[in-house]
Amino acid sequence: MFDQYFSQYGLIAVFACVALLIPLGMYVASWFAGFFGVRPSNPSTVKLSIYECGFESVPGSWNQFNFRYYAIALIFLIFDVEVIFMIPWAANYGVMSKEFGFFVLAEMIVFVGILMIGWIYAVKKGAFSKIY
Repeated sequence: MFDQYFSQYGLIAVFACVALLIPLGMYVASWFAGFFGVRPSNPSTVKLSIYECGFESVPGSWNQFNFRYYAIALIFLIFDVEVIFMIPWAANYGVMSKEFGFFVLAEMIVFVGILMIGWIYAVKKGAFSKIY
């Protein structure tokens, strides 16, 4: 049992090592290419300037965003996380319904009911009316 448990974490450790070694290898290869003259380094003001879709950047472009966009983003994240919880349930519903029967369906109906109560609360508070 412990061998299987640690072998699963071993795969995660191998994945983490590869995820760290690939960018590190790219960085080292780029440094060696610049060091040995394969990639010349010619810095200029044009190369060091900010590139914004072909237009010259406008100084002082920090604008304040309206707060309602943050509220909409938070509502989206909340409902998106709820959908993420529903996807594994939908994928395994056939297997679970054979073992647990009506309980699995009732549990998801309660979950969706709580989700709908939250959605109705957001509509009543006017969270979606401020979009346009």
